[in-house]
Amino acid sequence: MGKAMIIGCGGVAKVTIHKCCQNSEVFSEILIASRTKSKCDEVKAELEAKGVKTIIHTAQVDADNVDELVKLIESFKPQVVVNLALPYQDLTIMDACLVTKTHYIDTANYEPPDTAKFEYSWQWAYRERFKEAEITALLGCGFDPGVTGIFSAYAAKHYFDEIHYLDILDANAGDHGYPFATNFNPEINIREVTANGRFWENGDWVETAPMEIKRVYDFPQIGEKDMYLLYHEELESLALNIKGIKRIRFFMTFGQSYLTHLKCLENVGMTSIEPIDFEGKQIVPLQFLKAVLPDPASLGPRTKGKTNIGCIFQGVKDGKPVTYYVYNVCDHQECYHEVGSQAISYTTGVPAMIGAMLVMNGTWQKPGVYNVEEFDPDPFMDALNKWGLPWVEDFNPTLVP
Repeated sequence: MGKAMIIGCGGVAKVTIHKCCQNSEVFSEILIASRTKSKCDEVKAELEAKGVKTIIHTAQVDADNVDELVKLIESFKPQVVVNLALPYQDLTIMDACLVTKTHYIDTANYEPPDTAKFEYSWQWAYRERFKEAEITALLGCGFDPGVTGIFSAYAAKHYFDEIHYLDILDANAGDHGYPFATNFNPEINIREVTANGRFWENGDWVETAPMEIKRVYDFPQIGEKDMYLLYHEELESLALNIKGIKRIRFFMTFGQSYLTHLKCLENVGMTSIEPIDFEGKQIVPLQFLKAVLPDPASLGPRTKGKTNIGCIFQGVKDGKPVTYYVYNVCDHQECYHEVGSQAISYTTGVPAMIGAMLVMNGTWQKPGVYNVEEFDPDPFMDALNKWGLPWVEDFNPTLVP
């Protein structure tokens, strides 16, 4: 029995909150804190109407303000803070956790608001301070990053002496009916997919133009989809933590309508993060675009289809070559019926709850700053099956050329 503080109240946070309440034996109390308290109150009312046993509190907080965060943490005294706010706020929340000596979890690494660049260096710089404070910071505990790292640790522990090649495949075959919408925060999503691609090969980074490398893959339960090579943050930590790795790539599927709309928006400057003057005010085009696009949290009732996210490994065991594919398939409508969110939020929100649980009960607790693949994967893999993200193994997968 314990207390968790959840910062943020978007689509992912709502899933995590629902799953914490399903797991009331671990999460006896939660505090939902957001810049807009009314959103937290709505979720609290919805869950209390269902008769959940978890005691739910709500609060308003500015996650950019360390003093406000510290005051709230000290008043509630949680065992863990689950950061489901924006990646821009990772460092202020980590600072507040250091002051209060509270364990920390997030799902996405820090990126500065004024530069479309995300990497772990800023958060890894906190390692000694978290170690000295004797608290744990668990980074990237969503699905990708998150479960993809846990899949990697599981493969390394059980099936390989060395993993040489890893391809992470993220496919969304969901249809929400809009000509153009993003399945998670539009600002973060568009910054991610319009950046140059990168993959790790032979000890160095290889950079590509955005969407330059395309492959077609036949995904189980989804079928053939076009997928494109992107840079994704877990590549950075896995390149360091996987023994024998020679190449890591990340692919994500996109439909032609999405790509066409995105290119048009990019061509007219709407994806820019450089401020412009508009009627005497400074606005950021991408932030304005975010305001006019559908809220990802609203896509749940209208999204149909499935996601498939997994990892294909090639390596050796006892001197013999091994291939291994482990993946999860998630149904958008099933997620909506369970927690009121589509599968993109579900696949991120469930691992955040599991990570919080493992830190709170001491299973994944050691002083310092860590990525998920640095812990024993077995308890997490068991919890995925229990809490809604069952995984499938294939020892003869089709490889990505």
